[in-house]
Amino acid sequence: MAESVTNWAGNITYAAGELHRPRTVEALRALVAGSRRVRALGSGHSFNEIAEAGADGVLLSLDALPPRIDVDTTARTVRVGGGVRYAKLAREVHRQGPALANMASLPHISVAGSVATGTHGSGVGNGPLASSVRAVELVTADGSAVTLARGDERFGGAVTSLGALGVVTALTLDLEPAFEVEQRVFTGMPLDGLDEATFEKVMPAAYSVSLFTDWRAPGLRQVWVKRRTDQPLPDFPWAPAATEKMHPVPGMPAVNCTEQFGVPGPWHERLPRFRAEFTPSSGAELQSEYLMPRGSAVGVLRALDGIREGVAPVLQTCEVRAVAADDQWLSPSYGRDTVAVHFTWVEDTRTVLPVVTRVEEALAPFGARPHWGKVFTTPAAELHSRYPCLHDFRALVRDLDPEGKFTNAFVRDVLGD
Repeated sequence: MAESVTNWAGNITYAAGELHRPRTVEALRALVAGSRRVRALGSGHSFNEIAEAGADGVLLSLDALPPRIDVDTTARTVRVGGGVRYAKLAREVHRQGPALANMASLPHISVAGSVATGTHGSGVGNGPLASSVRAVELVTADGSAVTLARGDERFGGAVTSLGALGVVTALTLDLEPAFEVEQRVFTGMPLDGLDEATFEKVMPAAYSVSLFTDWRAPGLRQVWVKRRTDQPLPDFPWAPAATEKMHPVPGMPAVNCTEQFGVPGPWHERLPRFRAEFTPSSGAELQSEYLMPRGSAVGVLRALDGIREGVAPVLQTCEVRAVAADDQWLSPSYGRDTVAVHFTWVEDTRTVLPVVTRVEEALAPFGARPHWGKVFTTPAAELHSRYPCLHDFRALVRDLDPEGKFTNAFVRDVLGD
């Protein structure tokens, strides 16, 4: 009997012939080996069919596996189980002394699912979350356990892999010495004064800087500045400081947001946008995100400003971040320092999709790469031209999954098969 499960937003129902929650890695290996089609479900925080298993497939949730978190303070690494979410990982790492270099804005998402889709935090010196991964442990198509680590010529395709290589049972991540962060919010930054030189002063002003707008009027509504307390206090002359606690979505209560007004705190309580003990919203939204070369950032913003009257009616908020380049073959930040533009839309797929297409048309001249876990309509042929190592990834998939056990329609479009 077919079962189904929805994603976090409820806009996608993942069909599956069977839904399994194995309690041991051994049971997971047996399930994979005995199944015709398999897809792994992370925390469900995706907005497209990336986790679709199909009516003849098996959908695997890893949330019943032992939540392994093994911190090695001497080596400055942590081995984390495939079903663990960032909030749980961060608390345990902090308890034992070290720190993760960066986190996404939402700590409620799974580590394995985040790195597999190219998810990132913010900061000109901070690569995507996959940058901290030094080893991936996979269960491959025949149930074998395979580890791909830095130094292996295949590692460039191993982390941001869209679930196409196997089921991730564990990851080993880099750690660094603990640090504290303070967060300040500024409001009302004009867009017309933001040229290339100014952008290149604003974004490196602190460890992490995010710009927000709803495109209802010219200019940026908010700028979130996160400073490591072991780094100098930045001068920020481009906008006035906020006088009340802010939420990235205008009109939403800020109680669930992390501490502001320059109050220092541990890295894991300041790097995310939202507090781990609260769910930041009901999921009543859709999301899209596009990543372009950082040098094109001002052109990107001006292109979006030119279509804001069409964008604003279906938009909740838009965030602009900087991300350092990485070397994962399918990473949207592969080979280039990046500006990432994120859209939180209203929950209305029929109305939002035409606007998404219009945004993609505006961003096409900048070589926009969409976030793999979010809503996009970019044709597969256009995506192929934007990933110079796609042929290497295809070869890796053929090597580890020759029968296409972990492939679905979404992955076939990406691979061009």
